[in-house]
Amino acid sequence: MTDPARTAETGKTSKPKKRRFGGTHAQIRSALGFYKVLAYVTGVMLLLVVVEMVASYGFQSHIIAGGEGGPISFVSKYVDNTTGLNLSTAVLIVHGWLYVVYLIADFRLWQLMRWPFSQFIIIALGGVVPLLSFIVERRIHRRAEAELAAHPEAAPRY
Repeated sequence: MTDPARTAETGKTSKPKKRRFGGTHAQIRSALGFYKVLAYVTGVMLLLVVVEMVASYGFQSHIIAGGEGGPISFVSKYVDNTTGLNLSTAVLIVHGWLYVVYLIADFRLWQLMRWPFSQFIIIALGGVVPLLSFIVERRIHRRAEAELAAHPEAAPRY
């Protein structure tokens, strides 16, 4: 009688491949939650950057909050003496810094899951292409949860 765990070529028994994570399940789920929040915030900020770019390049104007034109107004890019907060510049700066934090969340999750480097790049692109962060986040979340569920033996690490 043949053993189903034996391979046909070598005749040796094959052990199921043990999955090793870079942290405990709790650490990974925490990193996954942090990544999820940052993915949504970065995605929303990226959509605001698109609005700012349409205003800037399409209408040659900046978006100003609290100026003479009301709560939010469009002012020509070529006018220097405007009052109020320049939302165009603020959105660009905030998105830039949030993307840096998004990359940190991406790196932490990638490191804990011990995925290949190409996965890190795919996740990082989520914060660059509009709407992609929402799609990538959903797929990454599903993949991470599936890997955690498939390997409960890898939970205790310390």
